[in-house]
Amino acid sequence: MSAFPPPPAQPPGRRVALLTLGCARNEVDSEELAARLDADGWQVTTDADGADVVLVNTCGFVEKAKQDSVQTLLDAADGGAKVVAAGCMAERYGRELAEHLPEAQAVLGFDDYPDISGRLRAVLAGEQLPAHAPRDRRTMLPLTPVSRQRSGVVVPGHATVDEHTPAHLRAVLRRRLASGPVASLKLASGCDRRCAFCAIPAFRGAFVSRVPEELLAEAEWLAGTGVRELVLVSENSTSYGKDLGDPRLLEKLLPQLAAVDGIVRVRVSYLQPAETRPGLIETIATTAGVAPYFDLSFQHASEPVLRRMRRFGSTGRFLDLLASARSLAPQAGARSNFIVGFPGETRSDVDELVRFLSAARLDAIGVFDYSDEDGTEAAGLPDKVRAATVKRRYDRICALADELCAQRAEERVGTTVEVLVDSVDDGLVEGRAAHQAPEVDGSTTLVAGAAAATGAGVDLAMLRPGDLVRATVTGTEGVDLVAVPSDVLSSGTADRPLSTAVR
Repeated sequence: MSAFPPPPAQPPGRRVALLTLGCARNEVDSEELAARLDADGWQVTTDADGADVVLVNTCGFVEKAKQDSVQTLLDAADGGAKVVAAGCMAERYGRELAEHLPEAQAVLGFDDYPDISGRLRAVLAGEQLPAHAPRDRRTMLPLTPVSRQRSGVVVPGHATVDEHTPAHLRAVLRRRLASGPVASLKLASGCDRRCAFCAIPAFRGAFVSRVPEELLAEAEWLAGTGVRELVLVSENSTSYGKDLGDPRLLEKLLPQLAAVDGIVRVRVSYLQPAETRPGLIETIATTAGVAPYFDLSFQHASEPVLRRMRRFGSTGRFLDLLASARSLAPQAGARSNFIVGFPGETRSDVDELVRFLSAARLDAIGVFDYSDEDGTEAAGLPDKVRAATVKRRYDRICALADELCAQRAEERVGTTVEVLVDSVDDGLVEGRAAHQAPEVDGSTTLVAGAAAATGAGVDLAMLRPGDLVRATVTGTEGVDLVAVPSDVLSSGTADRPLSTAVR
């Protein structure tokens, strides 16, 4: 079922380029915007060259992301197109961004998304639109989670074409902007946590789940476009269902998503350690078709630092959590992000973080150097760490992370992995094992083994994006793996036989 009926005839001067910055959640939001624009007759592209309007879906997470967003807007303006800012940075700063960036013809907020086509038509017509006026979006939703579903508040990535039609019969309000066998599926939006360093809830709002029926319908639609792996994204996936009356709803949803025809892997991201229940660990670790992959937001390991961050946990608790997952799936993947230089962090706190990282055997480690963020509690905390000290600690933890993740990759040599092929380019076959999320966790290069000379194994020339193959890891390059495929478990192309193994 297509997302929409054929659009009306294309009038001149209606080409819009949609440029997306930041996280996978933003990518889903852009695809909702693309669907709305496509339905109204716009020619939607991701190439700014020759566009009449460039719509930049900005990121407002940390300082570097904000700088990248501003630079993208300036570069787009240099190309001669009308430039419009949307997304998190625009939502967060609104009028302030408009005042400091006159190159942008409009700065839009999330509430403008339902009529994005009308807003861009106005920009093309030379109208001066009022800049978005920011507000704390947490205040727009009821305090009680179960009262939020029918609030009428605009939540990007949650819109439906016709809420009165059953989800499985509805057109999906989404237009893919990228090809390939992997796509994100927005599980929920917003967050109810109050981490001292994070401004996201203020501009993304309180936590709101999408109902399972909508998720399953969208998963089926994505599978129909060639998607083979679904990556479930949100600000906090472990909270899924609490506003639907069932805080264990994710455990029930995962097997259903994994059973969607054409989907061979479902991956959950953005888990909060304090909310990660034993039942959820078991579901992720043992459900066929669900990647045994744990994207856990630890942020630090020292208890005093975590308390100042308004988070919970410790080295011991975090190691126990990882051990519980590995007891069910010994080769489970695990990744996390960490902040160094948080106000009040001492040398002993850093040593504790080093102790944890050295014992955790994480596959991927993201490291951020702390910086004050507008509107956060941490920005007003005393005992700021000197910039030079923050940089020194950041460099130390980054170097350690690179070393530890490379060691973890080496531990996988000789093991069997299931690799989803992402790309085939001039004979180079690249994919990802179950412990490797798109773009952030490394990749696996498939190579011919010794058996290929005798006609055994898998013919690499037969592999295509979307194929799922079983392979043996033979080497590493940092966090990346090199593996020899032994057989094709599932073909990503309907008109090819399931097995391309040469017997």
